[in-house]
Amino acid sequence: MNKYLLSSAFAGLALATPMAASAQAIPGAIVAVVDRDRIATSCTQCAAAAQQIQAQVQQYQAREAQLSAPLQTESQAIQTAINAIPQGGQPDPALRARIQTFQGNQQAAERELSQRQETLRRNQQYLVQQIVQRMDPLVGQVTRERGANLAVDVAGTLAHNPALDVTDAVLALMNQNAAPFSVTAPPPAAPAAGTAPTAPPPATPPRPRPQGR
Repeated sequence: MNKYLLSSAFAGLALATPMAASAQAIPGAIVAVVDRDRIATSCTQCAAAAQQIQAQVQQYQAREAQLSAPLQTESQAIQTAINAIPQGGQPDPALRARIQTFQGNQQAAERELSQRQETLRRNQQYLVQQIVQRMDPLVGQVTRERGANLAVDVAGTLAHNPALDVTDAVLALMNQNAAPFSVTAPPPAAPAAGTAPTAPPPATPPRPRPQGR
Protein backbone atom coordinates (compact mmCIF):
# COMPACT_ATOMS: atom_id res chain seq x y z
CA MET A 1 0.00 0.00 0.00
CA ASN A 2 2.72 2.45 0.98
CA LYS A 3 4.89 1.55 -2.00
CA TYR A 4 1.94 2.11 -4.33
CA LEU A 5 1.27 5.46 -2.72
CA LEU A 6 4.86 6.61 -3.15
CA SER A 7 5.01 5.34 -6.72
CA SER A 8 1.86 7.25 -7.60
CA ALA A 9 3.13 10.43 -5.99
CA PHE A 10 6.51 10.35 -7.71
CA ALA A 11 5.08 9.48 -11.11
CA GLY A 12 3.79 13.01 -11.65
CA LEU A 13 6.77 14.89 -10.26
CA ALA A 14 9.44 16.16 -12.62
CA LEU A 15 13.08 16.33 -11.65
CA ALA A 16 14.88 19.64 -12.02
CA THR A 17 18.63 19.94 -11.77
CA PRO A 18 19.82 23.53 -11.11
CA MET A 19 22.01 24.87 -13.91
CA ALA A 20 23.72 28.18 -14.44
CA ALA A 21 21.91 30.54 -16.76
CA SER A 22 23.62 31.05 -20.08
CA ALA A 23 22.87 32.85 -23.30
CA GLN A 24 25.00 30.38 -25.22
CA ALA A 25 23.70 27.45 -27.20
CA ILE A 26 22.12 24.69 -25.17
CA PRO A 27 24.68 21.93 -24.57
CA GLY A 28 24.04 18.33 -25.37
CA ALA A 29 22.22 16.36 -22.70
CA ILE A 30 24.29 14.25 -20.33
CA VAL A 31 21.75 12.14 -18.53
CA ALA A 32 21.65 10.59 -15.08
CA VAL A 33 18.89 8.11 -14.21
CA VAL A 34 17.48 7.69 -10.70
CA ASP A 35 14.89 5.36 -9.24
CA ARG A 36 13.15 7.63 -6.75
CA ASP A 37 10.54 5.02 -5.90
CA ARG A 38 13.23 2.59 -4.72
CA ILE A 39 14.89 5.29 -2.67
CA ALA A 40 11.60 6.37 -1.11
CA THR A 41 10.73 2.83 -0.05
CA SER A 42 14.18 1.62 1.04
CA CYS A 43 16.02 4.52 2.67
CA THR A 44 16.34 3.97 6.42
CA GLN A 45 14.10 6.81 7.56
CA CYS A 46 11.68 6.25 4.69
CA ALA A 47 11.16 2.62 5.68
CA ALA A 48 10.72 3.54 9.34
CA ALA A 49 8.08 6.13 8.47
CA ALA A 50 6.31 3.68 6.15
CA GLN A 51 6.02 1.24 9.05
CA GLN A 52 4.40 3.94 11.16
CA ILE A 53 1.93 4.71 8.37
CA GLN A 54 1.14 1.01 8.12
CA ALA A 55 0.45 0.96 11.86
CA GLN A 56 -2.00 3.83 11.35
CA VAL A 57 -3.72 1.84 8.61
CA GLN A 58 -4.05 -1.14 10.93
CA GLN A 59 -5.48 1.07 13.67
CA TYR A 60 -8.06 2.38 11.22
CA GLN A 61 -9.00 -1.13 10.14
CA ALA A 62 -9.38 -2.25 13.76
CA ARG A 63 -11.62 0.71 14.55
CA GLU A 64 -13.68 0.07 11.42
CA ALA A 65 -14.27 -3.52 12.51
CA GLN A 66 -15.09 -2.39 16.05
CA LEU A 67 -17.77 -0.02 14.77
CA SER A 68 -19.14 -2.26 12.03
CA ALA A 69 -19.69 -5.45 14.03
CA PRO A 70 -22.39 -4.17 16.44
CA LEU A 71 -24.07 -2.21 13.65
CA GLN A 72 -24.27 -5.32 11.52
CA THR A 73 -25.70 -7.31 14.42
CA GLU A 74 -28.28 -4.63 15.19
CA SER A 75 -29.22 -4.28 11.53
CA GLN A 76 -29.94 -7.99 11.29
CA ALA A 77 -31.94 -7.94 14.53
CA ILE A 78 -34.05 -5.01 13.33
CA GLN A 79 -34.67 -6.68 9.99
CA THR A 80 -35.79 -9.82 11.79
CA ALA A 81 -38.21 -7.72 13.87
CA ILE A 82 -39.55 -6.04 10.74
CA ASN A 83 -40.05 -9.38 9.03
CA ALA A 84 -42.08 -10.54 12.03
CA ILE A 85 -44.63 -7.72 11.64
CA PRO A 86 -47.96 -9.13 10.43
CA GLN A 87 -48.75 -8.44 6.82
CA GLY A 88 -50.01 -4.90 6.39
CA GLY A 89 -48.81 -3.90 9.86
CA GLN A 90 -46.41 -1.12 10.84
CA PRO A 91 -43.50 -1.03 13.30
CA ASP A 92 -44.60 -0.23 16.83
CA PRO A 93 -43.19 2.86 18.64
CA ALA A 94 -40.44 0.84 20.31
CA LEU A 95 -39.23 -0.60 17.00
CA ARG A 96 -39.40 2.81 15.30
CA ALA A 97 -37.28 4.26 18.11
CA ARG A 98 -34.85 1.38 17.74
CA ILE A 99 -34.55 2.06 14.02
CA GLN A 100 -33.91 5.76 14.64
CA THR A 101 -31.23 4.94 17.19
CA PHE A 102 -29.61 2.55 14.73
CA GLN A 103 -29.59 5.19 12.00
CA GLY A 104 -28.00 7.73 14.35
CA ASN A 105 -25.30 5.28 15.37
CA GLN A 106 -24.66 4.36 11.74
CA GLN A 107 -24.26 7.99 10.72
CA ALA A 108 -21.94 8.67 13.66
CA ALA A 109 -19.77 5.70 12.67
CA GLU A 110 -19.62 6.88 9.05
CA ARG A 111 -18.57 10.36 10.15
CA GLU A 112 -15.84 9.01 12.41
CA LEU A 113 -14.44 6.66 9.78
CA SER A 114 -14.54 9.40 7.15
CA GLN A 115 -12.54 11.70 9.41
CA ARG A 116 -10.03 8.95 10.15
CA GLN A 117 -9.65 8.22 6.44
CA GLU A 118 -8.98 11.88 5.71
CA THR A 119 -6.39 12.08 8.48
CA LEU A 120 -4.64 8.99 7.16
CA ARG A 121 -4.65 10.37 3.62
CA ARG A 122 -3.11 13.67 4.78
CA ASN A 123 -0.45 11.83 6.79
CA GLN A 124 0.52 9.75 3.76
CA GLN A 125 0.73 12.80 1.50
CA TYR A 126 2.74 14.69 4.11
CA LEU A 127 5.26 11.84 4.28
CA VAL A 128 5.65 11.81 0.49
CA GLN A 129 6.16 15.58 0.50
CA GLN A 130 8.94 15.34 3.09
CA ILE A 131 10.72 12.54 1.23
CA VAL A 132 10.63 14.48 -2.03
CA GLN A 133 11.93 17.64 -0.37
CA ARG A 134 14.87 15.73 1.09
CA MET A 135 15.61 13.60 -1.93
CA ASP A 136 15.46 15.94 -4.90
CA PRO A 137 18.30 18.27 -3.84
CA LEU A 138 20.47 15.17 -3.40
CA VAL A 139 19.53 14.01 -6.90
CA GLY A 140 20.72 17.38 -8.22
CA GLN A 141 23.93 17.15 -6.18
CA VAL A 142 24.81 13.68 -7.44
CA THR A 143 23.86 14.61 -11.01
CA ARG A 144 26.32 17.52 -11.01
CA GLU A 145 29.04 15.48 -9.30
CA ARG A 146 28.77 12.84 -12.01
CA GLY A 147 29.10 15.46 -14.74
CA ALA A 148 25.52 15.13 -15.94
CA ASN A 149 23.22 18.04 -16.72
CA LEU A 150 19.88 16.22 -16.76
CA ALA A 151 18.29 13.81 -14.28
CA VAL A 152 15.33 11.64 -15.20
CA ASP A 153 13.33 9.19 -13.15
CA VAL A 154 13.65 5.58 -14.24
CA ALA A 155 9.85 5.45 -14.54
CA GLY A 156 10.13 7.85 -17.48
CA THR A 157 12.58 5.70 -19.45
CA LEU A 158 12.04 2.74 -21.75
CA ALA A 159 15.62 1.51 -21.48
CA HIS A 160 18.94 2.89 -20.27
CA ASN A 161 22.54 1.91 -19.71
CA PRO A 162 23.08 0.87 -16.07
CA ALA A 163 26.12 3.14 -16.02
CA LEU A 164 23.74 6.12 -16.06
CA ASP A 165 22.00 5.02 -12.85
CA VAL A 166 22.85 7.13 -9.79
CA THR A 167 20.22 5.63 -7.48
CA ASP A 168 22.69 3.99 -5.10
CA ALA A 169 24.64 7.23 -4.68
CA VAL A 170 21.50 9.20 -3.85
CA LEU A 171 20.31 6.46 -1.50
CA ALA A 172 23.61 6.55 0.36
CA LEU A 173 23.23 10.31 0.90
CA MET A 174 19.65 9.85 2.07
CA ASN A 175 20.81 7.31 4.64
CA GLN A 176 23.37 9.77 6.02
CA ASN A 177 20.50 11.91 7.28
CA ALA A 178 19.21 10.33 10.48
CA ALA A 179 16.45 12.89 11.03
CA PRO A 180 13.12 11.00 11.11
CA PHE A 181 10.20 11.91 8.94
CA SER A 182 6.97 12.97 10.61
CA VAL A 183 3.87 10.89 9.93
CA THR A 184 1.52 13.42 11.48
CA ALA A 185 0.41 16.07 9.01
CA PRO A 186 -0.25 19.62 10.20
CA PRO A 187 -3.94 20.29 10.83
CA PRO A 188 -5.86 21.40 7.74
CA ALA A 189 -6.61 25.06 7.24
CA ALA A 190 -9.89 26.21 8.73
CA PRO A 191 -12.67 26.61 6.12
CA ALA A 192 -13.52 30.11 5.02
CA ALA A 193 -16.25 31.89 6.96
CA GLY A 194 -19.69 31.03 5.67
CA THR A 195 -18.60 27.73 4.11
CA ALA A 196 -20.94 24.98 5.17
CA PRO A 197 -19.39 21.57 5.96
CA THR A 198 -20.20 18.70 3.64
CA ALA A 199 -23.00 16.59 4.99
CA PRO A 200 -22.45 12.82 5.17
CA PRO A 201 -24.59 10.59 2.96
CA PRO A 202 -27.82 9.40 4.58
CA ALA A 203 -27.70 6.13 6.43
CA THR A 204 -29.43 3.11 4.96
CA PRO A 205 -31.97 1.66 7.41
CA PRO A 206 -33.18 -1.93 7.28
CA ARG A 207 -35.98 -2.23 4.76
CA PRO A 208 -39.44 -3.58 5.65
CA ARG A 209 -40.32 -6.72 3.79
CA PRO A 210 -42.48 -6.28 0.65
CA GLN A 211 -46.22 -6.61 1.26
CA GLY A 212 -47.90 -9.14 -0.98
CA ARG A 213 -51.41 -10.33 -1.41
